[in-house]
Amino acid sequence: MELFDSSALVRCIKEAVRSELHSILKETNFLNQKPKEEERLLTKKEMAEELDISLVTLTEWMKKGLPHRGKHSRKYFIKEEVFNSLEKYPKRKKA
Repeated sequence: MELFDSSALVRCIKEAVRSELHSILKETNFLNQKPKEEERLLTKKEMAEELDISLVTLTEWMKKGLPHRGKHSRKYFIKEEVFNSLEKYPKRKKA
């Protein structure tokens, strides 16, 4: 015979942890903070669209030092960081 309901204990612990985390996040104002647009990481496709260039051109610029972050084989960009470094790269010719 089981002396206590283990699933009830698990639920109590989860609720206590959830409540404590919520209190901490609320105190630090973490719940109300929204990430700045320029701090959001953009994918290669998103960054190429922002710059109105092809993925090939973006890759060439990356080889020449365009700031990017890498995680394994994926590459990410911070919009503000990229736009601040654009003076180094040739402007696209309009058709």
